Amino acid sequence: MDKTEMRKLQDFLRQSFGNDNLKVTPAKKDADKAEVHLGERAIGSIEVDDEDGDRSFAFSMKIPVERQTLQDYLRRLFENDALKIAARMKKTDSVELNRGDDFLGVISADDPKGKSFTLQMAILDFDLEDI
Repeated sequence: MDKTEMRKLQDFLRQSFGNDNLKVTPAKKDADKAEVHLGERAIGSIEVDDEDGDRSFAFSMKIPVERQTLQDYLRRLFENDALKIAARMKKTDSVELNRGDDFLGVISADDPKGKSFTLQMAILDFDLEDI
């Protein structure tokens, strides 16, 4: 992952979450990974996915709260009241994260009791074209 891609990913995440304090930095040991920070705090990672000849990226973030506090936690974390959790059709083990009407990603339970979650967000190469 080069500096231009990291800058575009950073701009994309800032736009998606509505927070200009997000920062994407190179991972220390892997050229195909980057770390995502909110201020000084590391909150997630991005991995390159080159399968099938298309370049895309996978943003992953652990969320250490229970289901009933997910939306409030994410709104406080990103300082954005437009973030909302929505149920998924025919799925009970995960929810969608949206910003207004825009789909951002899927939040899945890490354990059956729903005490922690992981946000998975796919970023396709064409998502970065206009950034």
